[in-house]
Amino acid sequence: MIGVINLRGHVVPVVNMRKKFGMQEVVRTVNTCIIIVEIQRNKTTIVMGALVDSVREVMTLESDQIEPPPNIGTSLQTAFLHGMGKQDDQFVLIFDADQVFSTVDFKQVEETSPQTAVAA
Repeated sequence: MIGVINLRGHVVPVVNMRKKFGMQEVVRTVNTCIIIVEIQRNKTTIVMGALVDSVREVMTLESDQIEPPPNIGTSLQTAFLHGMGKQDDQFVLIFDADQVFSTVDFKQVEETSPQTAVAA
C-alpha cells in the first residue's frame, strides 16, 4: 500500500500495481491514474485504489464476449485473469481483482482503514 485517498468522504487505500506485480518503478505522468475497485472477500466488500500507468479506454463487455483465460502453459500466470474479452478485432485481458490482491493485502488494508470494509 502506498497511501490513501479521500473518495467522497471515505478513506480508500491505494496499491501501486507496478509494485504488486514486481515491475520496475517508472516516473508518474499526466496519464498515471487510480482505478477504484471493489474486492470481495468472504461476505465483505473492500474498496481499494489501484495506481496504474494509464487507462486507454473504459468499455462494457457482455458475458458472451468474455472467454475463459487461455491455457498457454506455465510461461503465463493466468491465476489473476478472469478471462479474455474481444471487442471489434482486439483482445483484452480481464483481471480478476478478487484474485489480484492477496489475504496479506487485505489485512494491511483493514488495519490501516477499517471503514473501507463494508458488510455485504
